[in-house]
Amino acid sequence: MGYTIEDLLKKINDEIDNLDITGEPGELYSPVKYSLKNGGKRVRPLMALIACDMFGENIDKAIPAAIGLEVFHNFTLLHDDIMDQSPMRRGKPSVYKKWNTNTAILSGDVMFALAYQYMLKTPDKNLKRILEVFNETVIQVCEGQQYDMNFEAISNVSEAEYLNMIRLKTAVLPANSLKIGAIVAAAPENEIQNLYLFGELFGLAFQLKDDWLDVFGDENVFGKKTGGDIIANKKTWLYIKAFEMANKDQIKKLKEAYSNRIQHPEEKINIVKNIYIQLELNKLAISHMEKYYQRAFDYLEKIKIPEESKSNITRLINLLIERKS
Repeated sequence: MGYTIEDLLKKINDEIDNLDITGEPGELYSPVKYSLKNGGKRVRPLMALIACDMFGENIDKAIPAAIGLEVFHNFTLLHDDIMDQSPMRRGKPSVYKKWNTNTAILSGDVMFALAYQYMLKTPDKNLKRILEVFNETVIQVCEGQQYDMNFEAISNVSEAEYLNMIRLKTAVLPANSLKIGAIVAAAPENEIQNLYLFGELFGLAFQLKDDWLDVFGDENVFGKKTGGDIIANKKTWLYIKAFEMANKDQIKKLKEAYSNRIQHPEEKINIVKNIYIQLELNKLAISHMEKYYQRAFDYLEKIKIPEESKSNITRLINLLIERKS
């Protein structure tokens, strides 16, 4: 106990800096090293260590799983960039752009295996259950990614369908990062469940903020070009609510933009963004996101541990609420 977020982040970064990511052929391992050391907030491993610390366990027992979760997360980003054709990640070229698509796929596969290697270093008494949680997470993330790709090809996606997609693709990973940390700490089952639900709701809010940042963020801070979701015809919460709220003229313009009749990317982005602003979706999205954060904190309040033990997770979530990237 007594760790600050900065202490935990230093432990994670030191561990990642000391990873032995070497081997032949070098072209396979260099992108792995590049991905893991290309910044990032380290939210998932932080959550695992914070959860372990919350319940009074030695965080060293959770470090292998925390690193495994971070490696897995970066693997998903590497493959997401290929599927979304996103040329930038954290302000630098994506792996498939810096190398090539085939190398990026193979390097991602290696990262997936490395994630399992770290999960397997978990103390034996927790190993089986943590691997079960990790496997479930992997499957759900893949399900969410497939839904996301499916939505690009269909015209009508409901808000409920979208929320389920982001729950799978985005929310279950932070939720299960917290769960894994709590399992290592042998927390009571009801507390593990409350912590999981807290993390899931936080994950929904986190993705809504990402949707907002993709359209309204500062590119210099966001780390990649805004409007990527619009160019990719992604059915984000903003898009779904726009169709729900728009008048006939706005719907016509949205349909034209998303049918790829507008060839110039900047023109397409500006048309859609202006409609979002006309409908005040830039404000509504933030309001909706804050509702999920509040619901998340309702579950955190149910966890019967001293309030000071919740200070790190509360601080982390508040920092993420205010994030600009």
